[in-house]
Amino acid sequence: MYRIECDTHTHTFYSRHAYSTIEENVKAAKKAGLKLLASTDHFSDMLYADYKNIKNYQYFFGVDQWPREWHKVTLLRGCEADVVDLEGHLFGHDIICPESIIGDPYKGEPTLQELVFKKMDFVIASVHAKRFAEGAGIAKTTEMYLKILENPKVYFIGHIGRAGVAFDMDTVLKRVKELHKAIEINEHSFMWPGDHQEHCVRIAERCAELGVKICVNTDAHVSYDIGRFDRALKALETVHFPEELIINHSRESFISGLSASGVLKHFE
Repeated sequence: MYRIECDTHTHTFYSRHAYSTIEENVKAAKKAGLKLLASTDHFSDMLYADYKNIKNYQYFFGVDQWPREWHKVTLLRGCEADVVDLEGHLFGHDIICPESIIGDPYKGEPTLQELVFKKMDFVIASVHAKRFAEGAGIAKTTEMYLKILENPKVYFIGHIGRAGVAFDMDTVLKRVKELHKAIEINEHSFMWPGDHQEHCVRIAERCAELGVKICVNTDAHVSYDIGRFDRALKALETVHFPEELIINHSRESFISGLSASGVLKHFE
């Protein structure tokens, strides 16, 4: 069984359908023996009916108050941003914010995405609502993923194997490798039966063949699940996946990977 020191896709109660505080998650990470935790709450229109209101995103604006080392666990600040169209745009790209949360005017009217992303160490890009891709051909969906990977804040694509959007695997995986980024193998993908499980395994197998880095995460929505990768790791064992291609197998490999991709050039 593999040794994984980092869980880099987790949620707090801010995501609304998750149930733990940031400190409860950090304590759970320590108990699980992890050395690094990334908190990556949803950045999406699924959270609020009034999703264009900047006041609903105060949680993200204050993440720099978190200590970098908390209960002897390194803590990274991230978010899981929804893919919203076939052009590869992520949530918030078209929401203009003329004023701050206290009503002071911004210079240049930045987008909500710009304001949130600049606070993040990295971003996970995930498809949740796939309606926008219905009827689209493989060429179009493949181009969508390629554009997502070009986003300078995106480090890896989340649960791509169960997103339900078909794409040309080799084209996307080779671009992931070129950009020194990663594809996620998500524990939640193995919690429910379905064809997506076989697809996730095939993606992992092809990543091994091409030398593409992966990131194994829990996608925990409650502190109890943090650090529990058993199903995903068992799937990786079936294809003899090399541990050196698991970007979060150690704290050092994850942070150096962020630097190599250019997503986080300086880690303080």
